[in-house]
Amino acid sequence: MNLPIFADIEKATQRLQGYAYRTPVVTSRTVNELTQAEVFFKCENFQRTGSFKFRGAFNALSQLSEEQKSRGVLTFSSGNHAQAIARSGQLLGIPSTIIMPSDAPTVKQAATRGYGAEIILYERAEVAREVLCQQIATERNSTIIPPYDHPDIIAGQGTTAFELLEEVGTLDLLLVCCGGGGLLSGCAIATRQLAPDCKIIGVEPANADDATRSFQTKTLQKIENPKTIADGARTPYLGKLTFPLVLQNVDDMVTVSEEDIIKTMFFVWERMKLVIEPTGALAAAALIQGVVKAKGSRVGVVISGGNVDLKQISQLF
Repeated sequence: MNLPIFADIEKATQRLQGYAYRTPVVTSRTVNELTQAEVFFKCENFQRTGSFKFRGAFNALSQLSEEQKSRGVLTFSSGNHAQAIARSGQLLGIPSTIIMPSDAPTVKQAATRGYGAEIILYERAEVAREVLCQQIATERNSTIIPPYDHPDIIAGQGTTAFELLEEVGTLDLLLVCCGGGGLLSGCAIATRQLAPDCKIIGVEPANADDATRSFQTKTLQKIENPKTIADGARTPYLGKLTFPLVLQNVDDMVTVSEEDIIKTMFFVWERMKLVIEPTGALAAAALIQGVVKAKGSRVGVVISGGNVDLKQISQLF
């Protein structure tokens, strides 16, 4: 597969018109005073299915051939990509099957079923999801649409930064969460073209720092079943496409603690009145908790999603 380029993001922007929401950009005087910066939050928690994942999923599914559509699609996901594939399939009339870990948030499982997808649960400790997915795809002759390591997925996710920069103009710094690197890669490609002097920083949980270590060592690092509240960042490693894209286009990678994630999520809930999930708080946590200093800068922060399991989160109060 070829690495996606900016032209692919431009085409994805056109395909998504009328389907994906143009999510709001929110500012906060409190955050600006706290960070001594001018901060713009791109709120993908208001995207269809509650996260940025709809962008990539719809962009990928809309380009399948009629034969591929009739045979259905298959993917593996802990939740947000699952919902995005299910909803995109529903809109495009494509049957979808999702392989999900048994410990995936129940709210995400319920939403995925609600969009009409078939769910196959598996145990993280017993089987590799990619292996299981390939077995089922072979049996059913389905097309696999992976959650991040696919050029059309990456291009779709890049429309997030495309929209942000189109709306607010150039930035000095862009903070983006990182799991498998699809969102970070796509946003970095768009930003390199539209705001070439903007510094791009990826943010991971400290407990799931494979991408940060990969970036620092220039060698792909892996971490199996990382224990973090940010379930969207529990990917074991960057992909064959996302790893080189991160190395090419991202300026730095940082990590935030579980405490920082929780504190930031509650801060955004309470002070900004935005319901965000733990993974959605990663980029904001790096800024608000002072991991990244941005005094005097114009800063973009991608809030990646808002599919929070309130029953699970209530245990943290």
